[in-house]
Amino acid sequence: MAARREMKHDGIGSGAIAVAAGIAAATAASALFNVAKARQAEQENPPTGKFLEIDGVQLHYVERGEGRPLVLLHGNGVSLVDMEASGLLDRAARHYRVIAFDRPGYGHSTRPRDRTWSPEEQAALLWTALRSLGVAGPIILGHSWGTLVALAMALEHPGETSALVLASGYYYPSGRMDALLLSPPALPVVGDAMRYTVSPLVARLVTPALIERMFAPASVPESFAAYPIELSLRPSQLRAASAEAGMMVGAAARLSKRYDELDLPVILISGDGDRIVAFDQQSKLIHEAIPGSELRIIEGGGHMIHYLDPDAVVAAIDAAAERSPFQDEPQDLPASDLQSSSIQDSSHV
Repeated sequence: MAARREMKHDGIGSGAIAVAAGIAAATAASALFNVAKARQAEQENPPTGKFLEIDGVQLHYVERGEGRPLVLLHGNGVSLVDMEASGLLDRAARHYRVIAFDRPGYGHSTRPRDRTWSPEEQAALLWTALRSLGVAGPIILGHSWGTLVALAMALEHPGETSALVLASGYYYPSGRMDALLLSPPALPVVGDAMRYTVSPLVARLVTPALIERMFAPASVPESFAAYPIELSLRPSQLRAASAEAGMMVGAAARLSKRYDELDLPVILISGDGDRIVAFDQQSKLIHEAIPGSELRIIEGGGHMIHYLDPDAVVAAIDAAAERSPFQDEPQDLPASDLQSSSIQDSSHV
């Protein structure tokens, strides 16, 4: 009898070991697969711009056109390629000196783990970058999460900001179950394991539905096919996206207390059918909070209005430029302000 019990226990133990070994093998296989996919995505989509080395950050940016400086800040989960694929960057470059950044952790920019990378932290980094490029008095356009960074830039340096164009932004705290569900991959240790194993696999499953929701009620345009989805599914970029999902509500709560300080041209543009951020709870409210701001509504438009109507976004930029008190050709910053970073061509990185 004792021998039978021992054999039974041995069988259970062997089964548990086999299950554990299977899980370990599947985990290792998924990690190898995700790392390989990330490397492939980077090889197929190399950086197209230049890099600035600032405070330990390799900041990738693309610059095109001539004229008044215009900064483009992308939203969560994407990169500056989003501004290119939509056609907005090239349209704006016909009349402006356009500088589009990969925000820290996105595209080809690094995101050191010694900082929280709040909108305020990113704003400080980008101002250093702009000074390094000799840019003064830029118009700043932010889309979605990028509007929080644009607002932080203007609030911290109102005298240096020419105007703001805020597209499909999230401006006030609200209940966001999606932020809660998306934030775990940014956690230490557990999040690291998730990002290299299950998170990219789950993301590949849900991404098609998420993309449809981003554009709804409009259909997904053919131009979006130019956006490299696999770059957004790399473990490094998933960490950035998850971290920003987790801090979004708190960031909006902080910044919203200061909107009445803004004394510069502000143009808001939003689709009234946006299913990512509620138009009537976000864009309409900040329009009421910022004296002299203008709200432009894209009827039937979803969250990705720069794809739906890039010409309308450019028209908003033009209107902001016309209202700006800055000169048409801002003077370059003095050399003393250009010493905190170095510029590298992407071919040497």
